[in-house]
Amino acid sequence: MKFKMIHNNINVLDLEKSMAFYEEALGLREAKRKKADDGSFVIVFMENEQSEHQLELTWLRDRKEPYDLGDNEFHLAFRTDDYEGAYAKHKAMNCICYENPDMGIYFIADPDGYWLEIIPTR
Repeated sequence: MKFKMIHNNINVLDLEKSMAFYEEALGLREAKRKKADDGSFVIVFMENEQSEHQLELTWLRDRKEPYDLGDNEFHLAFRTDDYEGAYAKHKAMNCICYENPDMGIYFIADPDGYWLEIIPTR
């Protein structure tokens, strides 16, 4: 039996703000969208041409308080061929939340505080 990973989900408070962040910071675009008939939720799948894997953003109408991310040990990782360019862009966006120069990586935080690891192609 084989399994193919297809997406990860995160819940967001402001769907449009999160979509704009993922588009600007990581080049992700909306692939498809699902809306509840009663308006209680919207799910947007974000993707890019480099991978079949998608990021699912879920917005819940009745959620008003920030999500408890615990110790924020969960994260997604993105590899880039232009590490220096990505670093400069994220520095200008003021979204870098942690750097580890010894490992040659850094993390950015999205509008809800989720961490995203940026790794150079090696």
